[in-house]
Amino acid sequence: MRIHIQNTASLSPTYTVDEAVWSAALARNGEDAAAYQVTFGKTPNDYAGAIADAELLLSHNRSIPSLFPAEAPRLKYVMCGNAGLDSLAPFDWLPRGVTLLTNSGTHADKAGEYALMALLMLANGIPAFVTAQGEARWSRQAGRLLRDGRLTVVGLGALGGATAHHGKAFGMHVTGVRTSASPHPACDRVVATADIDSVLPETDYLVLACPLTPATRNILDRRRLALLPPHAGLVNIGRGALVDEEALCDALDAGALAGAVLDVFVTEPLPPDARIWTTPNVVITPHMSADDPARYMANTLDVLFANMKALREGRPLPNRFDVARGY
Repeated sequence: MRIHIQNTASLSPTYTVDEAVWSAALARNGEDAAAYQVTFGKTPNDYAGAIADAELLLSHNRSIPSLFPAEAPRLKYVMCGNAGLDSLAPFDWLPRGVTLLTNSGTHADKAGEYALMALLMLANGIPAFVTAQGEARWSRQAGRLLRDGRLTVVGLGALGGATAHHGKAFGMHVTGVRTSASPHPACDRVVATADIDSVLPETDYLVLACPLTPATRNILDRRRLALLPPHAGLVNIGRGALVDEEALCDALDAGALAGAVLDVFVTEPLPPDARIWTTPNVVITPHMSADDPARYMANTLDVLFANMKALREGRPLPNRFDVARGY
């Protein structure tokens, strides 16, 4: 397999693959180095000199649209160093007949730990304490255990599956929400997305971990926010546009929701005048929940080799992206 890895000069070394990172991944996955001819690039000239012979291209979302059109007659696969590809829609840049792959799975461990942290913060009232701290106000209140809490996780892919796993380990009652109601090992029950309204009124903690697609955009709108109990807390590690931000701010201002831990937003970076900055009972993080700098590209290459193994064995590629479905 002839592979070209186009690194993005504007990104930090976290997202760079060099020969040392590549060689370590080969050894870790038991791969035969002779089965791959790999080149590494960072400049347009590097890319132009390598893409004509490449069968697989690996690069970051920020770079990929600018790399096409290209004379790449042997290209069969494009792998993005990202899991969510909504920023690349409508995918008219993708050459016909080329399979698109994501690095879904790379973020699971880190995002799962972040979600657990967020759940513990909500259980202990940390968003309210952050608001009180900013006002120099002593506002003592008791926290609660996660055990026996009712956790609803929307999206049971790598991020949501890890979240459900941690919730179950803490003794929570876990309900998963995804396209179909097929069972998940970390969930007590799973309901289809069409039935999400039935579980929101009994939810103590709601975690959004699904991709952004036409079907999930604004999935937590004003009407559904009103279905949540006033003591409920929200965690969003999916995409900002899953939530009606104005309606969320209204609910938090009115005390109709206990708190929120938010890592993603409709507009990023979050503008200084965004209302959410001054909305009470919110903890804001700048879209960092899923990235571990020490492991990001190593994990991405592990995902790549898992797909190469599936290809050799004639199995479906686990990270194949369905352009029509959006994930």
